[in-house]
Amino acid sequence: MPGRVCCCCAALRPRYKRLVDNIFPEDPKDGLVKADMEKLTFYAVSAPEKLDRIGAYLAERLTRDVVRHRYGYVLIAMEALDQLLMACHSQSIKPFVESFLHMVAKLLESGEPKLQVLGTNSFVKFANIEEDTPSYHRRYDFFVSRFSAMCHSCDPDPEIQNEIRIAGIRGIQGVVRKTVNDELRATIWEPQHMDKIVPSLLFNMQKIEDIDRIGPPSSPTAGVKEENPSVLAENCFRELLGRATYGNMNNAVRPVFAHLDHHRLWDPNEFAVSCFKIIMYSIQAQYSHHVIQEILGHLDVRKRDSPRVRAGIIQVLLEAVAIAAKGSIGPTVLEVFNTLLKHLRISVDFELSDRHSSAESVTLSTSSKENDERIVQNAIIQTIGFFGSNLPDYQRSEIMMFIMSKVPVLGTTSHSLDPSNLGDLGARRIQIMLLRSLLMVTSGYKATTISNALPPPFLDPLLSPSLMEDSELRQLVLEILHNLIDRHDNRAKLRGIRIIPDVSDLKIKRDKISRQDVSFMKKHGQQLYRHIYLGCKEEDNVQKNFELLFTSLALTTIELANEEVVIDLIRLAIALQDVAIINEDNLPMFNRCGVMALVAAYLNFLSQMIAVPAFCQHVSKVIETRSVEAAYFLPETIFKDKCDLPTSLEKDEKDLFFLTNKIAESLGGSGYNVERLSVPYVPQVTDEDRLSRRKSIVDTVSLQVDILSGNNTEDKVDNTEEITFEALKKAIENNGLEEQEKEKRRLVIEKFQKAPFEEIAAQCETKANLLHDRLAQILELTIRPPPSPSGTMTITAGHAHYHSVPVYEMKFPDLCVY
Repeated sequence: MPGRVCCCCAALRPRYKRLVDNIFPEDPKDGLVKADMEKLTFYAVSAPEKLDRIGAYLAERLTRDVVRHRYGYVLIAMEALDQLLMACHSQSIKPFVESFLHMVAKLLESGEPKLQVLGTNSFVKFANIEEDTPSYHRRYDFFVSRFSAMCHSCDPDPEIQNEIRIAGIRGIQGVVRKTVNDELRATIWEPQHMDKIVPSLLFNMQKIEDIDRIGPPSSPTAGVKEENPSVLAENCFRELLGRATYGNMNNAVRPVFAHLDHHRLWDPNEFAVSCFKIIMYSIQAQYSHHVIQEILGHLDVRKRDSPRVRAGIIQVLLEAVAIAAKGSIGPTVLEVFNTLLKHLRISVDFELSDRHSSAESVTLSTSSKENDERIVQNAIIQTIGFFGSNLPDYQRSEIMMFIMSKVPVLGTTSHSLDPSNLGDLGARRIQIMLLRSLLMVTSGYKATTISNALPPPFLDPLLSPSLMEDSELRQLVLEILHNLIDRHDNRAKLRGIRIIPDVSDLKIKRDKISRQDVSFMKKHGQQLYRHIYLGCKEEDNVQKNFELLFTSLALTTIELANEEVVIDLIRLAIALQDVAIINEDNLPMFNRCGVMALVAAYLNFLSQMIAVPAFCQHVSKVIETRSVEAAYFLPETIFKDKCDLPTSLEKDEKDLFFLTNKIAESLGGSGYNVERLSVPYVPQVTDEDRLSRRKSIVDTVSLQVDILSGNNTEDKVDNTEEITFEALKKAIENNGLEEQEKEKRRLVIEKFQKAPFEEIAAQCETKANLLHDRLAQILELTIRPPPSPSGTMTITAGHAHYHSVPVYEMKFPDLCVY
């Protein structure tokens, strides 16, 4: 009787339950009963409204089997679920999904690795099914958390650990594919999800062995690579970033910074660099500026960290900029440079503070900190230079102006890198680093006209006396000028100062001088000449300074010289020769010989460029004479390691010097206007010279004694005069007057060098007031109102009196009378 009751009860059970029960064999080792599974599938397809009940019943059985550790039946249940998912259409699958996800969650919560992998595989299959309409109520929070936890598996068995991590990564990939394309669904781009997904992927990517395998996204071809968690994590990371849009890009990038900070991966920063290369190559090009902004923001956050950490972040920025600069980077150009310059100032502050502390207590760690700060500064300079050199010309010119405006220059009133708190040493450090950055930015810059490359707001601070106080500063300024002036890549051919036997062998490229360039030289040529002239007179010049000065003169000749400029350059060369001979500045003998060698090398180059035979002959004759009698006046000799210097320079040895009268004769026959050659070159005096901390420019523009000018030639006939008592008396009186004049000049120079500024200002104000009073008197006498018939009023002793003039006594201009 009980058996009949059981059979009767079984017959009364719903059909879907009987079909579900039939797919399970008595022995789980036999696997799924395929015939009954086909019946269940046919029933589910024919009656899709029963899918939710089928799913609920399967979930109930699976939960019971998991609790009872009957894992064989669990495998059969999941296989049945997978077949039902694949067989049913997308329209009818929604009632079944909730039960399915509930069963997957049960498997993921179990402690058995096999069940976790089984649940993950089922979820991945579900993720690949495309649904026509979204399910707004469906959430994947649990799966994000669980898959992320599986990515950090620390199972003692390496194989099981690897298997679980791979399952976790594939699960995250499934969640991304299921949700990322539909903005109406519960999105995983929210920070609470990204903070779990991105660190989980990065944690597994740290195990990657081939760091150099960075580039555009590529799908692995070998099945072995799929079993590597690091490779799978990287592919998932690329896919995630590739699907990121404008609104959620920042949420995907910020967890990267948190992971790198938490695991201290900025020093060393190989992994950080590889991560951001993957990011820059994976995201859409128009979103590159978002990543750069995030890196700059993180650099601001970590500005108080150790130098190596900041250097690591800046290196990452360099790599990101290198990729972004090839395309559009949006409005962040100036922001990048402004932030980098700000951190350059911060680094200098840290370096100087460490140096001051080391002066009080000498420690080994202080010197290492200074070296680390130098690493930061070099990284900033490289980033600025590389970024700037990859920008289009119109943006690069703006960046050049922007960087130049930050250079501490005497006379400027406002700039963000104010060195007032740093002292002379800090200002010099900032000047050198900014000029090095500017040198990299100007590299390869080709302007159509020189006025575009050197506008006055850029040229004036670049040639400022403030940037001439150090040998390295002068070298950087000259190299920047070379980058901007050399538009035909001739600089490499002129490298090194030497006597060039045949300039035509250099195959120098040049074009006809344009009107714009001629106009530029008329306006600003004196600034260039002055900078070269004063640069030659510095005592700390070394061989490189002279080489760069020679290249500057040569490039000016090639790119900017017409007949008028050629005459000016010759005057400049003769003036430099006089500087070495007269030596009013008490230059060392090496510097004097170096200047003479510079003049010889340049005039040899210039004479061959303009191809005037008489001029070439004079220059060649002087060079030959020097090679025999005074080889130390030639660059090949004076710049050797061991060169015997003369004790003095004889002013009377005219065969060793370039003579103005000889040059004028040779050029005059070729149509050059040589009248200005007789006028000695004197540099312009600017307002900055009066404010400069260097020695007074009065010394620089002191009287030029033209001992070798054309007025003192051997062609002149010596006028002999009879020596009498009157002649001797007259000569003595003249000498006395000259001595008095020299003494007055010396006193004036000494006063302007040593007197307080207030005293000089008061004296100038007194003279100005006196001049103003005299001018007012003159104007009062010459400009009076004309007489009026109605009379004019004058006040005497407090009483007003009117004086009228008859019309017939008034004098009218001739034009008014007819």
